[in-house]
Amino acid sequence: MSLSEKLANYIINTNYEDLPTDVVEFTKLCILDYFSSAIAGSNQEAIQKVDDLVKELGGEPQAALVTGGKTSVTQAALLNGAASHIVEQDDIHKGSIIHAATVVIPAALAISEWKRLSGKDLITAVVIGYEVCYRIGEAVTPSHYYYWHNTATCGTFGATAAVAKLLQLTHEQIIHALGSAGTQAAGLWEFIEDGAMSKQLHPGKAAMNGVISALLAEKGFTAAKKILEGKRGFFAAMSTEYDVSKITIDLGEQFKIMENSFKVHASCRHTHHAMDLMIELAEERNIRLHDIEQINVKTYQVAIDITDNKNPDTQYASKFSLQFCTALALLTGNGGVDAFNEESLWNENIRKLMKRVNVEVDPEINSNYPDKWGAIVEIKLTSEDWIRKETDFPKGDPENAVSSEDLLKKFRTLTRDLSIESQNILSDKLLNLENLDTIDGLFEFTKVRGILD
Repeated sequence: MSLSEKLANYIINTNYEDLPTDVVEFTKLCILDYFSSAIAGSNQEAIQKVDDLVKELGGEPQAALVTGGKTSVTQAALLNGAASHIVEQDDIHKGSIIHAATVVIPAALAISEWKRLSGKDLITAVVIGYEVCYRIGEAVTPSHYYYWHNTATCGTFGATAAVAKLLQLTHEQIIHALGSAGTQAAGLWEFIEDGAMSKQLHPGKAAMNGVISALLAEKGFTAAKKILEGKRGFFAAMSTEYDVSKITIDLGEQFKIMENSFKVHASCRHTHHAMDLMIELAEERNIRLHDIEQINVKTYQVAIDITDNKNPDTQYASKFSLQFCTALALLTGNGGVDAFNEESLWNENIRKLMKRVNVEVDPEINSNYPDKWGAIVEIKLTSEDWIRKETDFPKGDPENAVSSEDLLKKFRTLTRDLSIESQNILSDKLLNLENLDTIDGLFEFTKVRGILD
């Protein structure tokens, strides 16, 4: 039996009644967290450009946009996926290195609204989508991640799986849907060299491609039946090392969505370990710039590959600079969405401290990645004293969890441009999603004052 056949069996056989209460409750938090990021990102320049394109292209008013109005389900998935991946606050999974919410949820929302499906249907589809993309991501990580943006590539499979469930595709149709997903999976890390808007295009297009793949399969459109393990398939073409067993081990017996991590800092997740430690230190001691001679950040190779940037020149680039994020967190005690701005980017003290930050690979930490996204921070003071701090799990990981209250507070912070009434209505609906007969109208409460009519 092919891997696509096994995944198709899982998708068909997993139903809402199979989901434990804690999985349902946790999934609702993932959906709430998605809306936090999507609403916060809706008025950003890149998303407004996508919105202009969507409005220019037109489309049947099938599903709502976080920027206002309705369009086709494909374009709704595109824009709503892109919007949730711009303020760097969307969820993350350690083992697969995937931000699943930004791909799976907008695809599932678009179809659920169009087909007038229930909150239970949406929850089930999201659980399935996370499961499928996380397993595929784990199978190819970490070799795939050097060139390929896992959220975009592996995420396409997750979006497809979620939509396939919502459309109640047959076993054969799901196999073809996954085949179409794999042949469309794309997303190269080169954007990071320019701080380009491609990062937002990646999840939007992955969500859109998931919708397209499932809808085509519903119409009998055929695709590769062994898209994952085939000799010219996803694994062979896009990774130097892969573990096929990751796809099926305990499939249907566990819920990998429960391994999801939430972001508390508005920067690349690979900077969060050091930021946590710096904020702890800022809270414990009144350390100023002139007290610090040197900071050594020791971590895993992937963090260096993605975030070793000694001189970021844009706000966006600063979120992918381990040196900047370390200095910012220590001197301000803050890593939230308001911490990253033009003032902090060019702050003289932050710039001076950045020059004293050295980043390097620690062999033991590197060997534990991606199970642990750890860091050791060593600070040499001008007094010749040393301070050493370390962590295996950034705040928001399951092993260092945030609470539902923390996520609701994050929601209120990121959606503060909404009216209090809209915040309350939307959060209440999302946290009681299983009671909704239809999800129609959720986006009615995402109208951001000042940018939408």
